[in-house]
Amino acid sequence: MKAPLKRSNAPIFWALFGAGGMLSALLGPMLVFITGLALPLGLLLPADTMSYPKMLAFAQNIIGKGFIFAIIALFLWHAAHRIFHSLHDVGIHAGTGAKLLCYGSAMLGTLIAAYALLAIGF
Repeated sequence: MKAPLKRSNAPIFWALFGAGGMLSALLGPMLVFITGLALPLGLLLPADTMSYPKMLAFAQNIIGKGFIFAIIALFLWHAAHRIFHSLHDVGIHAGTGAKLLCYGSAMLGTLIAAYALLAIGF
């Protein structure tokens, strides 16, 4: 008689990894271009596009908060999952400690981002 299958939390981490990977592939280069090249060099956008008052207003809007939170949290979870599974490639056979360090740092970063965005107010 077969033993019942053990429950796994892997699908949760794979879903966060996949969502973060999709966002980093689709939005990451655009964010780097806009914030690193277009605005500093004055290409395509007015110079005050990312001024403090405009960015504060964006971060105080509920949709802006959601966008900022999704970018930060999903990028963190994607990076944590990729680092955890890349440890094997560099000769470190990851155990529970590595899992706690990788995913714990992503969880901590997510909680800090949520607190910071909530502290900004509406």
